[in-house]
Order: sequence, then C-alpha cells, then structure tokens
Amino acid sequence: MTVGVGTQSAQDALSQLGNMTDGVAPFTASTFADRIEKLQSVLREQGVKAIYLHAGTNLYYLTGLKWNPSERMVAAVIPADGQIEYIAPFFELDTLRDYWQIEAPINGWHEHECPYELFRQTLAKMGVDSGKVLLDEATPFFTASRLDKANPSIEFDLGQAVTQSFRAIKTAQEIATIQRGHEMTLEVIKAAASMLRPGITTGEVVKFIDEAHQAVGAPAGNYFCIVLFSVGTSFPHGVKDPQTLNEGDWVLIDTGCEIHGYKSDITRSFCFGEPTDQQRKAWDAEKRAQLAAFAAAEIGQPCEAPDYAARKSLVQSGYEDNYQLPGLPHRTGHGCGLDIHEAPNLVRGE
Repeated sequence: MTVGVGTQSAQDALSQLGNMTDGVAPFTASTFADRIEKLQSVLREQGVKAIYLHAGTNLYYLTGLKWNPSERMVAAVIPADGQIEYIAPFFELDTLRDYWQIEAPINGWHEHECPYELFRQTLAKMGVDSGKVLLDEATPFFTASRLDKANPSIEFDLGQAVTQSFRAIKTAQEIATIQRGHEMTLEVIKAAASMLRPGITTGEVVKFIDEAHQAVGAPAGNYFCIVLFSVGTSFPHGVKDPQTLNEGDWVLIDTGCEIHGYKSDITRSFCFGEPTDQQRKAWDAEKRAQLAAFAAAEIGQPCEAPDYAARKSLVQSGYEDNYQLPGLPHRTGHGCGLDIHEAPNLVRGE
C-alpha cells in the first residue's frame, strides 16, 4: 500500500485535524490605503486620470471591499489625485458600508437610472472630463461598452498592466497568508488519502474534504474540489459521472480553500494499493519533472523557464513534447492569490 493511504477511518482522520489559522492576521484598512496611494502615484506617472474597479478581486485588493459581480454596477473610481468614490445601487448602500474598509462617498443609483451616466458625473466631481481612464480587466463587455458610449470624451484603456504589476509581487503578509492556506489544504489532502477504502465514492471523498477544510479553519470549506479515480485521473478537470474506488486505482485530488480572501490550490496524485512498475515509472517521471521546474524557477529568469524544464525532463523520461499525450497537456503552473488562477503563469511565452 502507498504510504499514508487507506490507513484509518474518516472519523479518525477528521478528529486529528485542528484549526491552523492562528497567527494569520487579516488585512487592515491601512494596507488598502497604502495600496491606493501607490496606485495613484503610478497613475500620475503614466498620465492616467483615474481607474475604474469593477466588483471583483481588484476591487478587494485595492480597497478592501469584497463584492461579487452581477449585472448591477458596484465599483470604485480611484482618481490620480484626490479621494476615491464608490458607485452602487441605492438599496445596497448600507450593505456596502458594512463591508468596506476604506470609507468614501458613495454615488447611488436607483433601478431605473443609468449608472454609466453616474460614472460620468462621478468623474466630473473629481475634475475629470477628458483624458485616459483605465478599466479593470474584470469589467464585463456590456459594462465597458456602455461606459464608453456614455462618456465620449474619455479615452478608455485596459488597466491590467497596472493592476497586475501590483498583484504579481506579493508582500510578506500575502505570502504568509497564501502559504498557510496551502499548508491547510495539504493537511486536508493527507487526511483524505488516509481514509480511502475500496468502494468509497468520489462524492464521499469530496464531502470529507469539505468537512476537513472547515476543521482546519476555512469556514466556507472547499473553495473547489475535484476527486477522480482510475482513468478519470487523466482528465485533469474531471468527468461527469461519479466513480467508485478499486484496488490499484490512480487517485487525483485537486482542491483548495480560502483564508482572508486568498486561495489555495493543490493537486496530488497517487496510487491506492500496491503500485505497479508502470505506475511507479509514471509517478517518478512526474516527480523529476516537478523538481526540474522548481530548479528552473530562479530570480531573473522568465516565467516560461520552468515550463521548458518540466517538458524537457518528461521527454527525457520517454514521454511526448509540445502538449502531446502521454505527456504534459497544459501549462506547468500558475500564480495563486485572490484569484485561484492569477498571473503570471509558468507557460511558454510568459
């Protein structure tokens, strides 16, 4: 039997988990105020008048306001100089005030009113009636197009280069938070591996992982969870039908949780039972490719370097190149933060 797999009951595995979030501090209003100040300095340097932040992770990263996007405009407008202002439906104002970290004026709109015109009025209050304004890359097309139509004197441009330049380089607090979230998920995966048994279903394992994430300190449980057995493990993002575990099956667990808005994302693959020679060969080849990617991830090297290194290692192990199977059909890795997949990526051309 693979070490650590199938050694105890689900109840025993769950009972050994405890809250792991001690010492991980939430992000305070001063953090977001500092980010806004730095952002405004960049906007001035680039001759940009303001940036529009749509509901989503850029809005949270820069202002501390957590808000899920919908068809109704909820946003922040940050000028190059002066105070930020929010735009939101009138019936959401009290909720917004309950969630915000940075207090600022809110420009409210009723259901029959036009938020795109309200955006123009908000800019006017900031002294902006022309020039370049950046749009958060998460802005839906229907919002971006209507903003453009309602504000003909404004030159809109994509703000991704600016927002990504901030978010791609994590602070010490961000790294500590992300690290802890991944440590939590890794313990959960270990526990899940330990409670596997012949006949267990993928649904049962997903349910256990959700409970285990809650036990280690993630109140919402799984942020996502994929559990696959046997041939299903060759489909990285899942198959439509539930599966039942048998001796000798490959097992793939891909899951994560959220802590203070930051996501974890870990995949582990292993054999249930005694691995065959072919399974050992495949697992060892993957491990060598992973280590080659780690070794290539050096300061000053492009993010594509680990991808090239992993693929070279797999070819040396007898597998195919250039996304062909059997081989590596997707990028070697991706950034992780407020978004579960965020730039930069470990992929050719990055």
